[in-house]
Amino acid sequence: MIQAFGALAAAAASPPAGSSETKSESGFKLGICSYSVREFQRHLAISMIQQLGVSYVSVKEVHLPFTSTPPEIARARNDFQKAGLTIVSGGNIDLTKEDPAFLRRMFEYARACAMPLIVAAPTHKTLPAVEKLAREFDIKVAIHTHGPEDPNFPTPQVVLKAVKDLDPRVGLCMDVGHSMRGGADVVEEIANAGSRLLDMHFKDLKNRNERESQCDVGEGVMPVVAIFKQLRKTGYRGCVNLEYEIHSDNPLPGMLHSMGYMKGVQAGLEA
Repeated sequence: MIQAFGALAAAAASPPAGSSETKSESGFKLGICSYSVREFQRHLAISMIQQLGVSYVSVKEVHLPFTSTPPEIARARNDFQKAGLTIVSGGNIDLTKEDPAFLRRMFEYARACAMPLIVAAPTHKTLPAVEKLAREFDIKVAIHTHGPEDPNFPTPQVVLKAVKDLDPRVGLCMDVGHSMRGGADVVEEIANAGSRLLDMHFKDLKNRNERESQCDVGEGVMPVVAIFKQLRKTGYRGCVNLEYEIHSDNPLPGMLHSMGYMKGVQAGLEA
């Protein structure tokens, strides 16, 4: 079975010319976190993302700065749109400051960028204010899991406990690598999250306990097939965004390999 997925992955790594559709019949989409190409200015980053054959992008501030003027934001949005990329989210955005004006500015930024979802890092103290802004702006907020180093939201379990009684626009962004390092069974937590799972950041690890062991997707211990099966089973309709954090000076080869593997698994399950 793994060999079959590998063969499909090799084919998927080179999508047909003019095709960048990465939405499966089951509904979930494959995309890319622009943080993966954080060392490159926007136009080059977009060009690199295009080579992955994806249609969806989660934009990091380095490629669309918080300090941008309205005309600058419009130009940036147009750059992504012309490249055939839909901005599905922005972040990770730090929402730990308790200043109401700062929190509002982050939502105003997201609205100006046409981001339907903020991948966020709040605290338990700022979460009530963040929920109110999510309702006011009608923008979803997905709390990102950052693993055992994070004093606020290290694992999906902590996030789900905090949001269970909140507005449905507030939920979970499961970073599968950080969640695994925090001791989570990532497949089980997808089922536990249900409709609260709003976004996913995808990576792989050689060692489930070591942050420094990140590797190309398909070369580590991440149960990619089981994760994708569970996403289909639960009816997930959001994005699974590759977040490639290694080899920052030359990430494209590893990103191509990782996305090819992810596409291969997706295609194998569809078949």
